[in-house]
Amino acid sequence: MASSEVDQKFLGKLAKNVEATNPLLASMLFKILGLSISLAEQLVKAKKQRRPDPVRSPESLELIFHIIWLSREGLVMLQQYVIPMVGNYPELKVLAYKLQASFFHIFVLFHNDPPVSTMGIATPDLAAGMASPGFPPFAPSRTEKGKGLAIEDGWNSSQGSIQPTHPLEGGPVGAPPGLAPPGSAVYLPARFLKEPKNFLPEAHQYFREAVALADQYLWGSHSLRLSVKTEYAAFMYDCLHDAEGSRRLAKDTIAEVYEATEGMDDDMFTDACELVTVLGRMMKRGLGSSNTLRNKGPIISSPPPTAPPAVAVPPPGMENPI
Repeated sequence: MASSEVDQKFLGKLAKNVEATNPLLASMLFKILGLSISLAEQLVKAKKQRRPDPVRSPESLELIFHIIWLSREGLVMLQQYVIPMVGNYPELKVLAYKLQASFFHIFVLFHNDPPVSTMGIATPDLAAGMASPGFPPFAPSRTEKGKGLAIEDGWNSSQGSIQPTHPLEGGPVGAPPGLAPPGSAVYLPARFLKEPKNFLPEAHQYFREAVALADQYLWGSHSLRLSVKTEYAAFMYDCLHDAEGSRRLAKDTIAEVYEATEGMDDDMFTDACELVTVLGRMMKRGLGSSNTLRNKGPIISSPPPTAPPAVAVPPPGMENPI
């Protein structure tokens, strides 16, 4: 995903390469790199909760809200500041379009409507003010026509002009929208972070664009190209539920690696080997019966050992009859 180690390596390397000629682009790439590192930690935690209880814990909801928020912010930086400036950098262009698909991949997993994964959540409608299980309903600020925000009950209206005029003005910066401050049990719905919808068609289109660019600019064993194909295969399996297509893509990608004749440095070679290993597992993903046999032992059992043939023993005195 947008948190893969290969993508992070290229984000750092390409940001350093363009820093002298395009400081703004480099700055945005470094920011996306920092966001990606934080996102990686959250995704690891979320994958451990792949089959959660029907009623999520407050910690689980906060984790998913954080993932949605990080992905939304990363996508904004990517689409507004990075993609418009990548025309002259082939590797960076592939990476930018791959990250765009990755962020949408996260939206599909965690925030799609209708849900396509057990990792997602169904949060209440913000306008309806309904509450998630275990949380009180969210009460939006009261408004009066022509008067803006109404003063909350108990608020001292006699405060001086240098003090905040309502509870939302001034003071330290709080948690990101949708995330409760430490010790608070109030959560806004994920709809407040990003409107849920069916992200599948858009995500699929972005993956196809990233794959086309990788095929155009990068050779078969390039680790960034393998990163694009690996996540696309995962997206096909987890989100499109196209197991056969995912296995076929993994198999074809491995074949492209072995057919490639271009050289690579040691670091890229190590990354390519790791990704080929992942693709090899994806080739067998979903083949339950054969995998079960393989896990339990060899598919074909060895025949039981047979006793050696009997050897005739000559009587005493006849050991050498000739």
